[in-house]
Amino acid sequence: MNSPEQSLLGKAVGYADQYDASLLYPLPRAAQRAEIGITGQPTFLGADVWTAYELSWLNLRGKPQVAMGRFIVPCESSHLVESKSLKLYLNSFNNTRFASLDDVKKTMQQDLSVAVWHGVAGQASVGVQLLLPEQFGAEKIQEMQGVNLDRLDMDCTHYHPAPELLSAAQDEQPVTETLISHLLKSNCLVTGQPDWGSVSISYSGAQIDQAGLLQYIVSFRNHNEFHEHCVERIYMDIMTRCKPTKLSVQARYTRRGGVDINPWRSSHPQAMPAQIRTARQ
Repeated sequence: MNSPEQSLLGKAVGYADQYDASLLYPLPRAAQRAEIGITGQPTFLGADVWTAYELSWLNLRGKPQVAMGRFIVPCESSHLVESKSLKLYLNSFNNTRFASLDDVKKTMQQDLSVAVWHGVAGQASVGVQLLLPEQFGAEKIQEMQGVNLDRLDMDCTHYHPAPELLSAAQDEQPVTETLISHLLKSNCLVTGQPDWGSVSISYSGAQIDQAGLLQYIVSFRNHNEFHEHCVERIYMDIMTRCKPTKLSVQARYTRRGGVDINPWRSSHPQAMPAQIRTARQ
């Protein structure tokens, strides 16, 4: 079984100059999910949306082509792809010739789908979108919309996940609202490098105590865990402690190595949030 410690994270490696699908390093989701009370299939829906800003290959005449890539990994997949391995994989396209944009897209979709299911056949494939330079101008920058928790002036004393900070007014009328914060920070599980993000929490149900929720978000500050795992932990802690009837959690993390990661988890079927990057991304 692959583990984060066996990956190339934090290790000096050479860059492949020709396409190499074997560079992708799948990591099983099951172990982390077991820590937060999920066994078997997850109790939520969603996806991990990766944006690659540094993507290039050669056409058949050797002329470089550039694009932005967006990869949509279903959260029910058995594995995620370790981020450094994805960057090395994308870099391996740089000096490889492809006949068309469609050939590049099909190659990436096949390789990534094989990686995230890692031996499980016949499952939902990874979505791949490639944006050419003439499409770059249509890409928007916009901040998350909702009630900004960061306006609250308070003491913060917890810097490791503290779900006991979460509470909701179960004896009052239910509400439907979206709460956001830009104070989400955690660290890479292997290297300890900081991961900075903004988080949006949309829910229906007993009103969540805003001060406690902000303190809870801040409590991830010194926590070592991958982006996807942090969002699932936030989702499960809110669901367990506050018991909303509906819940959706989305985080947009700043890019590192030309890639940003944006996990989204929801209790119910709905359209995926618009993939509009924030100013920090």
